[in-house]
Amino acid sequence: MSSVGTFQLLLPPFPSSSSSSFTNTTLSLRPLPFPTSPLQRHAHLNRSLQHSDAISLQQRSKSGRNFGSFRCFSALSPELKTTIDKVITSEKVVLFMKGSKDFPQCGFSHTVVQILKSLNVHFETINILENELLRQGLKEYSSWPTFPQLYIDGEFFGGCDITVEAYKSGELQEVLEKAMCS
Repeated sequence: MSSVGTFQLLLPPFPSSSSSSFTNTTLSLRPLPFPTSPLQRHAHLNRSLQHSDAISLQQRSKSGRNFGSFRCFSALSPELKTTIDKVITSEKVVLFMKGSKDFPQCGFSHTVVQILKSLNVHFETINILENELLRQGLKEYSSWPTFPQLYIDGEFFGGCDITVEAYKSGELQEVLEKAMCS
């Protein structure tokens, strides 16, 4: 179990159970075991599809032949959305990234960390590699498919490219100063 700052992100046990209650007195990030073998992943996916509010779709070829069905479901549960809301509003600057500020695990995350450190900004990081449910849910939450994801004053700011451009133009410094003064 690893903790990030003072956050404790409590999520339902993985694979999902019928109980989806959360204890949100404190926020911390707790990695969940992810099925490792193909057989375990397949069994988990089938259980997830059976227990979700899934939409069943028929996949057909151009000739109309039925190739089976698949289901689409959301990774962003109402409980996860509430928890993410609490995390991003608990600090002025929150970075969801691969790794931590002390040990970034991708070049894009490293770049954003270096920018924030160069601006002497206090920020919290959350390692999205520790929890697949969080990782997928954040993509829906922000409508942004990649990481890192930077949140300033409770609002999604952008990914690496946007952060770099805003830093070069001076916009990032202005947004951060405004957030720190509010």
